[in-house]
This record gives sequence, structure tokens and C-alpha cells, in this order.
Amino acid sequence: MDDEPPTGGISAFDCDILRSAFRASVHETGLAEDLWPEHAAQLVHDFTGDDEEIDPELLAWITQK
Repeated sequence: MDDEPPTGGISAFDCDILRSAFRASVHETGLAEDLWPEHAAQLVHDFTGDDEEIDPELLAWITQK
């Protein structure tokens, strides 16, 4: 995957924050990998307050290893 996030209308800085928060959360909770996309989507929804569909490429970027 590319090092640059597909921002989907979110600033690159905010994308980095979301990715860091996601990684910390997964590490702290031991969340199973199959639940990562749903968890990442919830983080984005909580952060933006927007219930619209999230760009799948953004979710893939947030959840990539």
C-alpha cells in the first residue's frame, strides 16, 4: 500500500491520527484482525460525526499492517 492515505475528505494529518488511534486500540484490546475494518470505520465515524459510507481505500490504509 501507498504511504499516503486516500483521505476521503479528511486531512492527511487527521488520517494519521486515526491510524495511530486505531493501532493503539487494536494493540490494547487484542482485537481480532477480522474485526479491524468495522472498528476502523467506527473510529472514523466517531471522529467525523458523519454517518456516510467511508472510502474502502481509507479503511484499508488505516488497517494495513
